[in-house]
Amino acid sequence: MVIAAAREDAPAAVPLPLFGKACAATLLLGVCITVFAPQLLPRALGMVAVCAGMIVWGWPSRWRCLGAALLGMGCAALHAHASLAGQLPAGAAAIDHMLQGRVVSLPDHGARSTRFLFRVDDDAALPPYVRGRLFAMGWPARPDGSEDARRHVQAGARWVLHARLRPPRGLRNPGGFDAERHVLVQGLAGSGQVREPARARMLAPASGVPAWRERMAASIASQVHGEEARFVQALALGDTRALTQADWDDLRALGLTHLIAISGFHVGLVAGFAAWLAAWVWRAWPPLGRYWPRPLGVAVAAVSGAALYAAVAGFALPTVRTVLMIAVLAAARCSRRRVTVGQSLALAALAVLLVDPLAVLAPGFWLSFAGVLWLVWCLPGRDPRWLRTFLVAQGVATLALLPLTVALFGQASRAGPLVNLLAIPWWSLVVVPLALLGTALEAVVAGAGRWPWQLAAGCFEGSWWLLGYAARSPLALWWLPQARDAALLVALLGVGWLLLPRGSGGRLPAVLLCLPLLWPAQSRPGEGEVELLVMDVGQGMAIWVRTRTHRLLYDTGPAAAGGFDAGERIVVPTLHALGEGRLDRLVLSHGDRDHAGGVAAVRRGFAGTPLLAPQGALPGIDAPCHAGQSWRWDGVGFQVLHPRPRTPYQGNESSCVLRIVTAHGAILLAGDIGARSEAQLLQASSALRAELVVVPHHGSDGSSSAAWVAAVAPRLAIVSAGHGNRFRHPRPAVVARWRGEGAEVLTTADSGALRAWLGREGLHVREQRVFQPRWWDAAERARSAAILSAVKQAADGPEG
Repeated sequence: MVIAAAREDAPAAVPLPLFGKACAATLLLGVCITVFAPQLLPRALGMVAVCAGMIVWGWPSRWRCLGAALLGMGCAALHAHASLAGQLPAGAAAIDHMLQGRVVSLPDHGARSTRFLFRVDDDAALPPYVRGRLFAMGWPARPDGSEDARRHVQAGARWVLHARLRPPRGLRNPGGFDAERHVLVQGLAGSGQVREPARARMLAPASGVPAWRERMAASIASQVHGEEARFVQALALGDTRALTQADWDDLRALGLTHLIAISGFHVGLVAGFAAWLAAWVWRAWPPLGRYWPRPLGVAVAAVSGAALYAAVAGFALPTVRTVLMIAVLAAARCSRRRVTVGQSLALAALAVLLVDPLAVLAPGFWLSFAGVLWLVWCLPGRDPRWLRTFLVAQGVATLALLPLTVALFGQASRAGPLVNLLAIPWWSLVVVPLALLGTALEAVVAGAGRWPWQLAAGCFEGSWWLLGYAARSPLALWWLPQARDAALLVALLGVGWLLLPRGSGGRLPAVLLCLPLLWPAQSRPGEGEVELLVMDVGQGMAIWVRTRTHRLLYDTGPAAAGGFDAGERIVVPTLHALGEGRLDRLVLSHGDRDHAGGVAAVRRGFAGTPLLAPQGALPGIDAPCHAGQSWRWDGVGFQVLHPRPRTPYQGNESSCVLRIVTAHGAILLAGDIGARSEAQLLQASSALRAELVVVPHHGSDGSSSAAWVAAVAPRLAIVSAGHGNRFRHPRPAVVARWRGEGAEVLTTADSGALRAWLGREGLHVREQRVFQPRWWDAAERARSAAILSAVKQAADGPEG
């Protein structure tokens, strides 16, 4: 009886709060399980997960966490399917369309083309996969360099364009930028290029917020003299078009990229200022409280100020997320319930994830939420000593966000902790307010923004001049090799341990937990073995070769004047992701831009590297590359087979042919030689047999003759070519010849970067797109669609 009475008196299980921190955390977990999985949940399972999750989450019990996780998984799956359906079909051929729509971004007028975002009208005459979609459009310059209509493209204007549209497709390299993920996050349907510019015509002049932003940017450029005008444009309007690659390199080295343009932090400052101003109005006029409660007025002012500032930034995704967070916090405050900062953060996370689950793919989501979360956990109380609080907060943010920064960007700024102590208060509290004041005055009276803008530029120049010395120091930026995914979770645990209160245990185990991320273990070739990486650089070539203690780079990828530079965007970051801090030799096959375009960027990134190239290929080589040269590294021989010494430079036919010889086989790198040079090599050398060959001239018809293919007879033939390139490389006949000799043929266009090992265990190869699968991978989706189409045709064949 006593036991029964005790059971009756026992309190009932208290259900978890519907919008509490536990449900927010499990919702995030569910979203991450779906988004970061290699395969996407089927749409039907996503709908089941949403229905089940809503029921379990809404039911008052301790199982609400499970319901939130299921809801997160389902919402992310449905949102992902909708986003993929909004893109052009993967694998579809480029198609020309006559489009009518509006320029919705600030056009970037480059030397070779003008880039802008173009929203197509919802026109019933267009295919469903084009109507109402957003495209990244390019308008190439005229070959003769004369003035054309592209210079008249303005933000907010309506145009009729004849454009060729392509589905999203990006390059895939270790530690490289994932363009297909970026397209998914930005909500783009694909890319386009204006064709027949003479047929383009403007339907309506520029109008709306985009046009106003462009006018303000032009006003800043005309009224602020000097190079600092581009930074005022970025801080006042989020317009980073004028920032050069050198500017971004300096900002990364200083750890200040989060302060340039309009960041979530600046949106929060504007919202706080608007709230303070509203509170001051209510205090100055107390009768106002009879008609409108002060807390509600302050909340509306904060949200309105944040939304207005986001509009000035063109509603960039980080600012939209911040506005949503502020709106949720304001609503919680207006509910007249006591809400802690942690609960407010949970509400904001719930709102962001339910509206846009794919926000977890954006680095800004993790940096913003994680930064606030760490500060809430480590600084729970109020300290009247504001300077001490600021310094401690800066230290906590630097240490706590280090694992995320390394995992997301592959680098960390050594100078960042000290530089931010100066830049955060000076730029955020002095430069940005002055820039915004100038924008507000200019919007009211033309020319009134001159003095605040010039003052903002002067204040920025003083700090930038001082910070420039730190940015140019070789010790400012710390590149780190790419680590396994699990290393990030372990490092976060270690950082959490380090930030525990004093007396919580030894710090040495916490530091050891961070080592797998900061100093990941790397497997290197043994004596007499070689490792090779054919990078995915589009229509070009860049190959990294490593022995036990030496590194060589063969070609540096393509580059265009004033445009894409593979050396800067792909080769250097990939080498850093592989853990390379130096190169022992740089070999250029020849001087064409698709092979040697990135040489300047590589030589800047790896200063002092000896450069070998055919005589006359390009200026500044350290030694000519010619037949008869050889050297040996770590039991691996390197032999130059072509061109002959003292022969005039003949472009492709003078390509430096390099044969890498090991006790386990050979590798042949043939550049862009054609059938004539192949015939010379067949006559001059009998040692052409190789286990692996990089197919000459990207698989063109003028190379890979039958005799050459038979002499090389590789097990693996790799083609470095761009997807859908205009040369249609590799040619089907060339691929058939290599396969006829028993070689497996792989292309960077389909496989991404290709990494091979030749050693005691034989020849092994790893395809980047297979090794790191992503459900948004366009190549994999196109391959799956082709297989399904083939199966369907085979099934329908007998009936037809």
